[in-house]
Amino acid sequence: MSITTESELIGMKNISDAVAYTLKEMRDFARPGLSTKELDDYGASILKDFGANSAPFMTYKFPGWTCISLGNEFCHGIPSAEKILKEGDLINIDVSAELGGFWSDNGASFVVGEDKNGHQKLVDASKDILHKAINHIKGGVRISELGHLIETEAKKRGYKVIKNLTGHGVGRSLHEAPAEIANFKDKYNLTRFKKNSVVAIETFISTTSTYAETLNDGWTMVGNKGGFMAQHEHTIIVTDNTPIILTEKNEIWN
Repeated sequence: MSITTESELIGMKNISDAVAYTLKEMRDFARPGLSTKELDDYGASILKDFGANSAPFMTYKFPGWTCISLGNEFCHGIPSAEKILKEGDLINIDVSAELGGFWSDNGASFVVGEDKNGHQKLVDASKDILHKAINHIKGGVRISELGHLIETEAKKRGYKVIKNLTGHGVGRSLHEAPAEIANFKDKYNLTRFKKNSVVAIETFISTTSTYAETLNDGWTMVGNKGGFMAQHEHTIIVTDNTPIILTEKNEIWN
């Protein structure tokens, strides 16, 4: 969507605060011994307190309030009582929701407890690259140029990017135009970022894979060549200068 009125800005700030706070609280709540279902239930209770609705459920009938991906799962992991967090696990939580007709999206990967398995370097790379990417965005910048920046930064650190997972427009629904904000230079995408538009910018930084494949459950995605992936995501408003980060309360850069 494009922000054209004060009421639209307030609506986007309200839902963005809700998803950002929920993500932060879920991250703080995650600990060894907890199931991803318990973690999802906790996130659901916070979103309900805001009066917000689960975006993946409303849009796709996803079987959970949030997407929680564990270990070698890349994204769209289904919360489950059978999946128990362990010390050193890599986990990704993606929280998107609707409130008052406005939609916002954010996500973060992090390590549960002590970094026993050496995932923190990947997590830090994803966070840092998202920071660089967002600070590069303003009205008129080509989306493909942003993709080139993300992939270049990933390669510098010895990582790859997932080519079939992208950021997207958001605001009046979960996925809007621009439909694909890729993590690589898509030479066929001539679209430019537009001032006042609302977009969800995501990094998909991987150790070995370049594509994500869907498992038999119809939701969970893993790498075509295995390995691990870290994702971080903010919903922003594009301006003539530094973007407005609507989901800054998730504190993923702190």
